[in-house]
Amino acid sequence: MNLNVPVKLHNTFKSVTAAEGENMTDVLLEFIEDYIRRHSPMTRKPKGRRTVA
Repeated sequence: MNLNVPVKLHNTFKSVTAAEGENMTDVLLEFIEDYIRRHSPMTRKPKGRRTVA
């Protein structure tokens, strides 16, 4: 995967992750995995009205 990121954003992300003892790759992978969990059709709740019994 290639990603074009503005230099300022890249540098800021790199310094923030380093300050937290993380590396950029691990943080991005965690974000991607979380995004998939939250947006995957398998884990989404059905939209619509709730039925009241």
